[in-house]
Amino acid sequence: MKKTLSYIDSVHRDGRIWNISVMLMLFVYPIAAALIYKVLPDWHGFLLGLLATAPMYWAVAVVETVTYVPMLGAGGSYLSFVTGNIANLKLPVALNALEQADVKVSSEEGEIVSTIAIAVSSIVTTLIIIVGVVLITPLTPVLNAPVLAPAFAQILPALFGGLGVVFISKNWKIAVAPVVLMLALFIAIPALNAGTVGIMVPVGVLFTLGVSRILYKKKLL
Repeated sequence: MKKTLSYIDSVHRDGRIWNISVMLMLFVYPIAAALIYKVLPDWHGFLLGLLATAPMYWAVAVVETVTYVPMLGAGGSYLSFVTGNIANLKLPVALNALEQADVKVSSEEGEIVSTIAIAVSSIVTTLIIIVGVVLITPLTPVLNAPVLAPAFAQILPALFGGLGVVFISKNWKIAVAPVVLMLALFIAIPALNAGTVGIMVPVGVLFTLGVSRILYKKKLL
């Protein structure tokens, strides 16, 4: 008799299949270009570049996996790592959906809610990109208008500010630690900017977990 997979087992099976498939698809274009045009990369330069960048990305990959998976769930994580933009879009969407549904991501209901939220977010993002590509030329003068520049600059702060109010109000003692850490880092190290969010978010999460553990041990939570 064929064994029926549980929901979470089927998620891991399908997630592995699609993630590996996407990984292979990413290599199709450069391989196809090399075969069609009969050109090969400069292997010496390629290896030098790989050695300079790969260790950083490997470290970020490990940290992000440990950080994001407990917050997104299995299905949400597979989807997020394929579609990207986790910190700016997928994570806030999943957390807000879990909050609205009043479920924990560790439960099967939470897994489903998080996966659906991230899937819908990915579909909506794709549709918006399609519309943007079609309308980019006629809308360019409007979008580049100086009067709209301040509004576009505040989109992400407004998004995270709204989410921050909800979660900070739940337990301000935990929220103080990452806020102080990030302020200190970004003030002390000017080189940190929006491009380092992918690294700093996991760092902030791990730091917060450590501080929360200490506060819990001291019975301050």
